[in-house]
Amino acid sequence: MFKNKKAALLLAALVIVIAAGVGTWLFASSKDKESAETTPAAGETKSLSQQFYIYDTVVNIKIFGDKVSQQNMDDIQAILERMDMEFSRTRKGGEVYRINEAAGKSAVKVSDETMDAVKKSVEYAKEMDGLFDPTIGPLVDLWNIGNGGDHVPPQAEIDKAKALTNYKDVIIDEQAKTVKLARTGMVLDLGGIGKGYAADMIAEYLKKQGLNSAMINLGGSSIIGLGHKPNGAQWNIGLQDPDQSRGTQLGTIQINDEVIDASGVYERFFMQDGVRYHHILDPRTGFPAQNGLKSLTIMSPNATDADALSTGVFLMGMDDGLKFLEALPEKVEGFFITDDNKIYATPGIKKRLVLTDPTYSFGN
Repeated sequence: MFKNKKAALLLAALVIVIAAGVGTWLFASSKDKESAETTPAAGETKSLSQQFYIYDTVVNIKIFGDKVSQQNMDDIQAILERMDMEFSRTRKGGEVYRINEAAGKSAVKVSDETMDAVKKSVEYAKEMDGLFDPTIGPLVDLWNIGNGGDHVPPQAEIDKAKALTNYKDVIIDEQAKTVKLARTGMVLDLGGIGKGYAADMIAEYLKKQGLNSAMINLGGSSIIGLGHKPNGAQWNIGLQDPDQSRGTQLGTIQINDEVIDASGVYERFFMQDGVRYHHILDPRTGFPAQNGLKSLTIMSPNATDADALSTGVFLMGMDDGLKFLEALPEKVEGFFITDDNKIYATPGIKKRLVLTDPTYSFGN
C-alpha cells in the first residue's frame, strides 16, 4: 500500500510489449486459450506462452524456465476465472454481484481475496481523497461508455448517481468477513483494481513455483515484467501513441520486476457536440474528466497499486498528479501525456524513457 507524505495517501490504454529475444508483439488475436511451447535451442531457456480472453479483454502470459509446464498455465487460468467471478458486477453468484444486490439491506460474507481487494480499494480512496472510488458503479452504469452509451445523460440522473457514490458508505467487518453497502442503489465496482490485482496474484503464484522470468500482460493496460529475460536483459516495453492505431509506439522503456499500467481517454469514448466523453469518470462532477490529459502511465513494483493510481492520479490532473507521485515514498513513477503532445514525467521514469516519435517532447 502506498502512503502520501502529505496525507500519511474492453482497455484503458494500450501498451506494446516486446517479448523476450524474439521481437514479437503481444497483441490480441483470434486465438483463445491456446498455448505454445517453444523448444529451446542449445543453451536457451524453455518457454511457454498462452492467451486467454477474460475480464472482457485479452490476457497474454509468457513464462520462461526449465520447469514450466502446461499445469502452470492451467493454474493461471483458474486464478483468472476465480478473480473474474468474484469481482464481476454482472455475473450472478459472484461476490461483488451479491454485495450489490444486498445494498442497503444486509452484509455479505466474502472470500479472503474479495475482502482484501475491497479493503485496498477503500484505502486507496482515502489516500486519494475519493478521486479513486470503488463505489462509482452507479455513474459507470449510467454513462455506459464502451458498452453502448453514446450520449450525455440528463443532469438530474447524473446527480442521482453521484449521490450514491461514496466510499465511506462501504462497511467492512473483518472479523465476520463481510462487506455491506450502506444505501440501496449503491454499486461496488472493483474494475479500478481488478486487472492489477489479478496480475499480482499471477506473479505471486509464479514466484512460489520457482518461475522468476515471465511477461504478464492483462489487456495491454496492466503489465508485469517478472524478473529479467532469461539472458539477464530487461524487458523492453513499447508505449502506445494515443493518437495512432494500435501498435504505433511513441517510445520505449525497459523494466525488470516492475509494473507498467496506463489509463487514457482514447480507447472508450463517444463524441457529442465536438466534445470527447471518455470512460474515466470523475466522482466529484459525475462527468468524464476534462483536464487536458490524453493518458497517464504508472510504473510501480505492485500492479494493484499501479491500477488504482492510474485512475485516481489521472483525475488529479497533471500538476497535482506529479506532486502526488513525487511525494510517494515507494518506488512509484509516472508520466502524463497532455493534449498538446507534451510529456511530463517524474524524475525516475523520465531518465528511462526513450522517445521515438518526434511529435512528442518532454514538457518538464
